Amino acid sequence: MAAQTYLHLHPLRCLPFPLKIQNPQNQCHHFKQKPRNPVVCKLRVAVIGGGPAGSSAAEALAAGGIETFLFERSPATAKPCGGAIPLCMLNEFSIPSHLIDRRVTQMRIVSPSNLVVDFGKTLKPHEFIAMLRREVLDSFLRQRAESSGATLLKALVTNLVVPKSSSEPYVIHYTMDNSQRQLAVDVVIGADGANSRVAKSIKAGNYATAIAFQERIKLPEDKMGYYENLAEMYIGNDVSPDFYAWVFPKCDHVAVGTGTVCSKPEIKSLQHAIRARVKPKIEGGKVIKVEAHPIPEHPRPFRVRGRVALVGDAAGYVTKCSGEGIYFAAKSGRMCGEAIVKASECGENMINEDDLKREYLRKWDDKYFTTFKFLDVLQKVFYGNNAAREALVELCGDEYVQRMTFDSYLYKKLASGNRWEDAKMVMNTISSLVRCNIMGREVEASAQKILSRV
Repeated sequence: MAAQTYLHLHPLRCLPFPLKIQNPQNQCHHFKQKPRNPVVCKLRVAVIGGGPAGSSAAEALAAGGIETFLFERSPATAKPCGGAIPLCMLNEFSIPSHLIDRRVTQMRIVSPSNLVVDFGKTLKPHEFIAMLRREVLDSFLRQRAESSGATLLKALVTNLVVPKSSSEPYVIHYTMDNSQRQLAVDVVIGADGANSRVAKSIKAGNYATAIAFQERIKLPEDKMGYYENLAEMYIGNDVSPDFYAWVFPKCDHVAVGTGTVCSKPEIKSLQHAIRARVKPKIEGGKVIKVEAHPIPEHPRPFRVRGRVALVGDAAGYVTKCSGEGIYFAAKSGRMCGEAIVKASECGENMINEDDLKREYLRKWDDKYFTTFKFLDVLQKVFYGNNAAREALVELCGDEYVQRMTFDSYLYKKLASGNRWEDAKMVMNTISSLVRCNIMGREVEASAQKILSRV
């Protein structure tokens, strides 16, 4: 009888599809605080943003038996992105091979003085960097989330009303089919990118962003053949004062782009510079698409508040130095979705902020905090000026450096190396920096101390 009375008073709470409602706060169940009691209806979760982070979260939630709504305003478009994903992601996320445009086995890094180093000599026969188009990957992941039971809403979220107490729902205001609608939910995952509306709604704090600018250029067949399995990175003040520029191969074109934090107003000039440096290789090509997008530079001050969690770019999960975000977006989305499933016991119990921090945030930081900090240090050391960039390219010629770099990138964990080789790598780094006038003579004394301990 109690359950029947509850459903009579709150009829929208158990409907499988969102409806336009006038007073949603009176149409959602009363949350039980711990000690937990089972909820009358399955936990209801909204995921805002249908990129790799949001789709992976929605798939995990739906597969775990939770009523899931995935919002994506523009399914036909995608964030501008180089499109490189590590080898481990293919297996971990069951990415089918037909989505891969190119299997890159050669990576060239070009210094400000045009010193070229082939970066990939240590790759094993089965190893490669997968290149794909974001619009293809994102569409596949959304469809898989739908197949798992998530409801995909092609809608623009315009506002998130945060409840004043734990006994009230979150109310999502959105536009779909030229109609203003609302949806009351128990939990929200913000996967809506660097300019996250969800993050603003929960006052998650600001962070610095870079801007990425990219042109997709269709090349003549003979020149496209040059990039069959080759990707290039260019560094120098001319193409970016604090990042790198790239030429990445796609199915029938190349993506040529650059990024910066400190010189955003000059982004088009930086793009002209990278095009000038690769001009002989892309001459005769036709620009088929121009893209630009903000990229976070560090995690937000708050990534969980109340029953709201941020993932992917919305949380700030893009690595320094490499600018990689696809894998970490998908991984954070999946971890967050699985955390909610576990904490709610497959949607049977209500969750709270402590649950999200314990099952999602703490596990994420334990797994990846060191990686993010390490790459942050590398960017500060090597991307500050042209002399440091010359030292970086010089170091990249070392086969041990290449092996450690690719092992860490391809398998998403800091590679374990040989202590003697690690010490040599440190000394080579110091020597390169000294030769490039980054460090003064005082570094030599420190180098001798390090050698004496080996």
